[in-house]
Amino acid sequence: MSQAWPNRRILDLFRIDLPLLLAPMAGSGTPKLAIAVGAAGGLAALPAAQYTPEQLDAAIAEVREALPGRPLNLNFFAHTPPVPDAAREANWRARLAPYFAEAGIDPATVPSGGGRAPFDEKFCVLVETRRPEVVSFHFGLPEPSLLARVKATGAKVISSATTVAEARWLEEKGCDAIIAMGLEAGGHRGAFLDLDMSRQVGTFALVPQVRDAVSVPVIAAGGISDGRGVAAAFALGADAVQVGTAFLFSPEAGVAPLHRAALERAEDNTTALTNLFTGRPARGVMNRIMREIGPLSPDAPAFPLSGAALAPLKARAEADGRDDFTNLWSGQAARLAPRLPAGELTLKLVADARALLGA
Repeated sequence: MSQAWPNRRILDLFRIDLPLLLAPMAGSGTPKLAIAVGAAGGLAALPAAQYTPEQLDAAIAEVREALPGRPLNLNFFAHTPPVPDAAREANWRARLAPYFAEAGIDPATVPSGGGRAPFDEKFCVLVETRRPEVVSFHFGLPEPSLLARVKATGAKVISSATTVAEARWLEEKGCDAIIAMGLEAGGHRGAFLDLDMSRQVGTFALVPQVRDAVSVPVIAAGGISDGRGVAAAFALGADAVQVGTAFLFSPEAGVAPLHRAALERAEDNTTALTNLFTGRPARGVMNRIMREIGPLSPDAPAFPLSGAALAPLKARAEADGRDDFTNLWSGQAARLAPRLPAGELTLKLVADARALLGA
């Protein structure tokens, strides 16, 4: 199939058969999902942000055993850990006090801190040892010495841009390709130069402007859940697409029942950007806490600290079958996604796009 696809920039760069990347979704991505997409010809991906280095090493081994000789993308967060802010933490817990009282939870027993770890020395050593073909980053790039070590392994480096300015910055820093991540995308925004969500750009306005601004290949992401979205991305200048939400319906994804139920009822206007669950804007299906506090709150501690106070509320509600405090990540086009196993979905998205483009 790859020989019939006219644009080979990403195919040749990553040595894949189909111009489709699996979005590395922390919390929902699994080795089985990566294996299914990679076996179908797309780029397999593992979300390192959900793993310790030891857990990631085991996941890599599982994928490598199932996909010998096939490329693998390891994705890492590149944020700077925040300085703890006692006043902000106190304000956040005060904001949540009514929910603690309702659930019968003593706020004094709720620990603080914790969250996702950024790319660091331990993860870098793992990259040097395991030598993935692609290393991707979210929230910019790691500090230069770590990035240089990654590139020295021969890995292709990519990262997400949510604006043209971010895309230019990433190219200047040596990225081999850039993910143009539109406002429609589910999960965490990749923004790093400007966190003002009021100025974020939709996928199909962003892709052609990024295409015009950089010389490296462009990967479109956000709101792409069927063949029409894939075809539109290519018509606007993308060299490949990255798909996330559509794969959440596949049986290989690690999606909890409450999250899956929320995805099934998601519509075009039922998701919102929220910083309540982690401290950084991410798109998910609206639920109780997002409606009552408002999806974006200045009280939420900086990423990734805000989730600690929500954890016991989330656990209590989920035990009762409620998603009131659960992060239900989803893009805006969930309802368009075919409900298929991941391998079949990979093939269908590309085949439907080819038919529309007259490939």
